[in-house]
Amino acid sequence: MITAYIGIGSNLEREKHINAAIVELSHIGEISRLSNIYESEAVGFAGEPFYNLVVEMKTDMGLTDFSHALRKIELKLGRKANAAKFEPRTLDLDIVLFGEQTSEQNPTVPRSDIYQYAFVIQPLYELCPDLVVPNDGQTIAQIYHQAKHIDSLKKIALWF
Repeated sequence: MITAYIGIGSNLEREKHINAAIVELSHIGEISRLSNIYESEAVGFAGEPFYNLVVEMKTDMGLTDFSHALRKIELKLGRKANAAKFEPRTLDLDIVLFGEQTSEQNPTVPRSDIYQYAFVIQPLYELCPDLVVPNDGQTIAQIYHQAKHIDSLKKIALWF
């Protein structure tokens, strides 16, 4: 089994879509832990704030099949098939880390969002601060302590 870390984000009917996503994720693997849920402003476009969290789960799927399964969940829960990167969305499911695997092709893992967005590194830090990022050598804690704008996040809940 591979331990995967999945970033979940929603800014349309946030509670509904996050809860539904967690249920759907439990059908494709075993959920181990959930981070707190954080509210953050939309990045790259004007829109309602997002709720974000990271899910730690185990799966026996390969990276490509797992990525396709996440895409099916997004579509099932109302994401438009042709959705642009910077627009409101019902659901965004991103593979942040997938075991020790690295990939420079779609899906890219480790996901560069770890280094760019507080709403990814903060919840990841809660779940696995001592985990070493593949092909980087830094721990999540080291990346977290270098991150900016962590204090801009608003903790919402552990669970709805």
